[in-house]
Amino acid sequence: MAQQIADRRAVDFVMSEQLGLEEITKHERYKDMNRKMFDMIITEARNFAIKEILPVNEEGDKVGLKFENNQVTIPECFRRPYKLLCEGEWIAMTEDPEIGGQGLPHLIAQASAEYIVGADFSFGAFGFATHGAAKMIEVFGTDKQKELYLGKMYSGEWGGTMVLTEPEAGSDVGALTTTAVKNDDGTYTISGNKIFITCGEHDLTDNIIHPVLARIEGAPSGTKGISLFIVPKVWVNDDGSFGELNDVVCTGIEEKLGLHASPTCQLAFGGKGGCRGVLLGEENKGMRVMFHMMNEARLGVGAIGLFNASCAYLYAVNYAKDRIQGRDLADMMDKDAQPVSIMRHPDVRRMLMWMKSHTEGMRSFVYYVASLFDKMDLAETEEEKTAIDDFIGLLTPIIKSYCTDRGFEATVQAMQVYGGYGYTADYPVERLMRDSKINSIYEGTNGIQAMDLLGRKMGMKKGAVFMEFLGEIQKVTAQAKEIKGLEGLAELLDAAVNRLGGVAMHLGKTAMSLDFKVAFSHALPFLDVMGDVIMGWMLLWRANVAAPKLAELLGDLEGEARLEKINKNKNAAFYEGQVKSAEYFIQAILPVTLGKMASIEAGSKAIAEIPEVSFGG
Repeated sequence: MAQQIADRRAVDFVMSEQLGLEEITKHERYKDMNRKMFDMIITEARNFAIKEILPVNEEGDKVGLKFENNQVTIPECFRRPYKLLCEGEWIAMTEDPEIGGQGLPHLIAQASAEYIVGADFSFGAFGFATHGAAKMIEVFGTDKQKELYLGKMYSGEWGGTMVLTEPEAGSDVGALTTTAVKNDDGTYTISGNKIFITCGEHDLTDNIIHPVLARIEGAPSGTKGISLFIVPKVWVNDDGSFGELNDVVCTGIEEKLGLHASPTCQLAFGGKGGCRGVLLGEENKGMRVMFHMMNEARLGVGAIGLFNASCAYLYAVNYAKDRIQGRDLADMMDKDAQPVSIMRHPDVRRMLMWMKSHTEGMRSFVYYVASLFDKMDLAETEEEKTAIDDFIGLLTPIIKSYCTDRGFEATVQAMQVYGGYGYTADYPVERLMRDSKINSIYEGTNGIQAMDLLGRKMGMKKGAVFMEFLGEIQKVTAQAKEIKGLEGLAELLDAAVNRLGGVAMHLGKTAMSLDFKVAFSHALPFLDVMGDVIMGWMLLWRANVAAPKLAELLGDLEGEARLEKINKNKNAAFYEGQVKSAEYFIQAILPVTLGKMASIEAGSKAIAEIPEVSFGG
């Protein structure tokens, strides 16, 4: 079952051969770590995921949640793996050991998460949400708040959430109506209703810590007047002991398309007038704090798009190898020809190649950003840290939007490979598709990510960050031009990069003109073409690594002898696969991307100009 989460060879290739993980051990911070240790951690994460988490995802999906008397009961099968999740200290892999973490590089945490969260996000969401809430307290909390909450949350003994959304304040967070009134003891009385709260109520932990957005009486309207409060399900006294049950009531859970074992809750704060919270950070600066968690969550959700794609692809590959159906096209006229596996059929191979290239490109993209966090942690100057942070900021909306859209599409392609069987609950791709759809919606819909990219990120440092991004790709194309067999791919990607720069300039000017609504109607297509170019970048980078190693393994072999060697040598087969992924994407997908760029530059005004009544309805 291991390959249904992530292929270990594929993970190791990105970390070690593409991104050079071992280099990090040369720094003082990681001097006591080595490759053997990293391998052991990822192996343990893989074993944990395969043996404990993967077996419960089907049962959790079918059993679902029980909501009764304002309380949520999670599937019984989750209790053992959650206990092991806490004992293994998987929730706080990158945090300082002094506050309950393991002090590991982000790249190792990313690889571990691909197994643990990738095995079942309904289960993984409990740790995922808790980490984000704890991280806000670590960064913005007082010493007392850190003392009370961090150890319990990073260990998983207590859960955590992110409480933003209200019925009339979803994407427009500034319209929230939840209020906070300061008490004489320095606490605040919180009153309001929130919806769509992941893991908002459950019986998996003794306490749940809610970071809640609310407006203090008299604060400015909009996002400028929003503050953030720590609101425990059970009050925590100054000595760390439990006080009374707080006035936080779960009024319902959502019946969803997927993630049936993940409690998405409606919460009422202060329905009886007794909900207390403490300020996290400064008054009226709540969005600054919350965005820290939201950016982490957006990167995490983008990674889940990769995890879904990886699972779906590997299920589809295995099914295509085993499913015998129809004669080979070369034998169609031979009535006595034996049926073959559907892997032999060109259209099935087309779908698998689409999934393979996108999954590999997304894995390199997601892991690359994880490696940037490691570089930022090790940066010696604030200027260097800021530069890396800005680069991550540019890439964040693309990871979130592009990877979640392509991740979902990969599950659709996998279902198509299975045919009618894929549409039934007898096979896992049906559940994967249902679970995957939410990723493009929450943590800021993908349309909002595109608006963020066009409206804020493209103009950072007067466009210098975007130009640096183009320069990074051109470093890879320059290297590819020196490698036999990759020169043509480099030329094609270079052309796409140059065209992307021109499209960005055109769209940026339009966004600053009276036609700004026209520009923003093309924001998501622009994000998509930028994502396609990034996939080309990542896949060519992978080919740059693989091609010389493949040449070393194959020597001067050609034709049948070359193919025979590839079939018998796993490394040769793997490296050949990397080159073919780059060939397929750059030769078959990027030309379509160039067409999309032409569409953006054409700047159709139909979306912006059509009268509302003309939509009908």
